[in-house]
Amino acid sequence: MTTENSQTTPQNSDTKIKVLNKKWEQKLVTALLVLADGTVVEGYGAGAQGTAEAEVCFNTAITGYQEILTDPSYAGQIVTFTFPHIGNIGCNDEDIETLNMTTSSGVVGAVFKAAITAPSNYRSADHFDKWLVSRNIIAISGIDTRALTSLIREKGMANAVIAHNKDGKFDVEALKKQAANWHGLEGLDLAKTVSSKQTGTWNEAPWEWDKSFSERTEDAFHVVVVDFGVKRNILRLLAGLNCKLTILPATATANDIKSHNPDGIFLSNGPGDPAATGKYSVEAIQGAMKLGKPVFGICLGHQMLALALGAKTAKMHQGHHGANHPVMDHTTGKVEIVSMNHGFAVDSASLPDGIEETHVSLFDNTNCGLAVTGKPIFSVQHHPEASPGPQDSHYLFQRFVNLMRVEKGLEKVAENA
Repeated sequence: MTTENSQTTPQNSDTKIKVLNKKWEQKLVTALLVLADGTVVEGYGAGAQGTAEAEVCFNTAITGYQEILTDPSYAGQIVTFTFPHIGNIGCNDEDIETLNMTTSSGVVGAVFKAAITAPSNYRSADHFDKWLVSRNIIAISGIDTRALTSLIREKGMANAVIAHNKDGKFDVEALKKQAANWHGLEGLDLAKTVSSKQTGTWNEAPWEWDKSFSERTEDAFHVVVVDFGVKRNILRLLAGLNCKLTILPATATANDIKSHNPDGIFLSNGPGDPAATGKYSVEAIQGAMKLGKPVFGICLGHQMLALALGAKTAKMHQGHHGANHPVMDHTTGKVEIVSMNHGFAVDSASLPDGIEETHVSLFDNTNCGLAVTGKPIFSVQHHPEASPGPQDSHYLFQRFVNLMRVEKGLEKVAENA
């Protein structure tokens, strides 16, 4: 009995030690995020393999990761998600925001705290990791996203390189040099890279629960959309208000816009430095405004309109990216919670006479909206289409439609329409 115990006990102990040692094995590092200042963040890769250089920002939304990663406004960026669990509801074709359903919208990378898990949602059609691969988005997980977010808040949005290699082999010094030498987003025109290449149309209206998307039923107004990187939900909301839509490339001229005889002109969201895009679009917008038709701009479209009116734009320290930003609408006196995504802003001090500042961020008092006194021209920095995000600002699309109704003589001007 004693002999048997003396023989089996060491064997059992050895087995336990082996099991514990297996648990202690360090997981292979398969992804790196290398910042321009030389900081190296180690993690575990997901999505596409390879390397990409971009600017790192953070997004505070807790839902809508698929819409965020297909928003063309994020071109040239790596998105850090502050919400820890990303990918657990899978993905589908209904939550894509870029016009091109099959290719990348310009986002090059994503940063997650937790590893991607199997999808658990009745709308999911595919695993999120597989979807990232299909859109050539490199991802890294297993890092302290709170620490990275704090770093961005302190030092600003960093130029960086994200790398994923399943074998865990990296030339770290080469990656540091690549990150340090990347030119960044200032002076970079990215609208051309995500814009439609030719004239197009749009009929899809907003999504309805358990019914998917509907179709536009009337052509009450004809809107020309200048596509700097437009999101699908913007087009859906306009179509849902019976607007016939003609989509033109970012490089469209004033004569191109005029040739379609629109009732209104919409300037879309998009990525990059507005001053760079303005080199070819400001003249077109100035010419379009002379048509006397209502003009509505969102995000980059807001910045482009401001430049066309004589204002200036500037790079922000950390930008605004999230679905919980408070904005004051001075035209109504209401505070709205809005969706935002921009790294450049209109300089309020540069707004010329005759231009009213209509909206401001309650986080930092930066400009979030403008209107031309006495003319049906206005724009906002935030995303009233809110995909993802709250719907507090949906009324702005109706405001645009009301201005077209007035212009066509269908009704009188309504205050705060």
